[in-house]
Amino acid sequence: MKDKVVIFWFRRDLRLEDNVGLQQAVVSGYPVLPIFIFDSDILEKLEVKQDRRVDYIYQVLDAMNSVLHTHGSTLYIDYGKPLAIFKTIIALYDVQGVYCNRDYEPQAIKRDELIDSYLKDRGIQFNTYKDQVIFEKSDIVKDDSTPYTVYTPYSKKWKSLLAPQNYASVVVSAEHFYKTNPLKITDLEVLGFQKTDIIFEKPNLELEIISDYDKKRDFPALDHTTHLGIALRFGTISIRSCVAFALKYNEIWLSELIWREFFMQILYHYPRVVTDSFKPKYDSIIWRNNEAEFQLWCSGKTGYPIVDAGMRQLNETGFMHNRVRMITASFLCKHLLIDWRWGEAYFAQKLLDYDLAANNGNWQWVAGCGCDAAPYFRIFNPTAQTLKFDADLSYIKTWNPDYEKYIQIPIVSHEEARERALRVYKQAL
Repeated sequence: MKDKVVIFWFRRDLRLEDNVGLQQAVVSGYPVLPIFIFDSDILEKLEVKQDRRVDYIYQVLDAMNSVLHTHGSTLYIDYGKPLAIFKTIIALYDVQGVYCNRDYEPQAIKRDELIDSYLKDRGIQFNTYKDQVIFEKSDIVKDDSTPYTVYTPYSKKWKSLLAPQNYASVVVSAEHFYKTNPLKITDLEVLGFQKTDIIFEKPNLELEIISDYDKKRDFPALDHTTHLGIALRFGTISIRSCVAFALKYNEIWLSELIWREFFMQILYHYPRVVTDSFKPKYDSIIWRNNEAEFQLWCSGKTGYPIVDAGMRQLNETGFMHNRVRMITASFLCKHLLIDWRWGEAYFAQKLLDYDLAANNGNWQWVAGCGCDAAPYFRIFNPTAQTLKFDADLSYIKTWNPDYEKYIQIPIVSHEEARERALRVYKQAL
């Protein structure tokens, strides 16, 4: 006789506490078998095998598994295509239901539809829940039931509908996990990846950072940002705890969390933005797409110190300060007239906190082609931005200490680049 269980499938919610789908599985009345799938369709696309994000996930899973062991349970981890792995699990257990939290990316939606169809054919319910956002899908829409495509009215509606029950934490009992012998996680090398320098630490909400986030967030040398992007991306922290904290201590940080949800609902309602401009007329822009200049941008050798500092920080650490992300992205699209999709793909490869919705939304914002975008004639001047946000060059000297070697030969002059961008954009539009 196979053991009766329900499955909880961890995806973008790697925590045992304050987890909606996991809590629902726990109260189902059946022992909960927690699983995680290293999706080969995703991992095989990662060309660099020393990927900090994969290592981060691996360390998180190891920590979760240790906790489960103390409760006489274990985490079932496998590598491959999700459908094939579900076939294996269903052969081993009498599965009474599958529980997980919803994902809103187009590929994830297709994956879940495939799994749902397979389970349904076998009389197994596929139960999904809202967990990684406060409001999802069509929770926040205009009076005519169409999605918002401008942030400010979306944000106002979001705040007007917010109630304490939306950000109340949920309690997960550890007593209802499936009891079994502990399983060790497969070595990272077996997955085809290598150990990196990243060290997972349980994320914290730091009052010192968040209380004056609005005053210091734009100055990269201060490094006064939460660094919670990767935790929110992989769900090692609950969005509900973040919103509760932001409501108490800093409205500007709350607005950043709302931006995250705004871009998620844009991606959900308009999945074409993955490959196309939100505003179709911007796809008429004739990009220069000079590959040599793109490589200079990637390696931080444009001759603009703050741009080069940002790219070097990204290449070395997998992180770049948000203000500098805007400057470097604008430089690529406007100064070099290189397609925003090239920059988006490079950031996707390098960023620890890479999130499709946010990365896509922010790149289209900078390029002027997205919803609620910066107008095309807004072109960041890297020198003016440096004077405003890194006047003493502290950030530049940290990440681009040899900047003086390069400032004599900038890749293009700001004024010439600006005029060229305005001309090319105007012709296209």
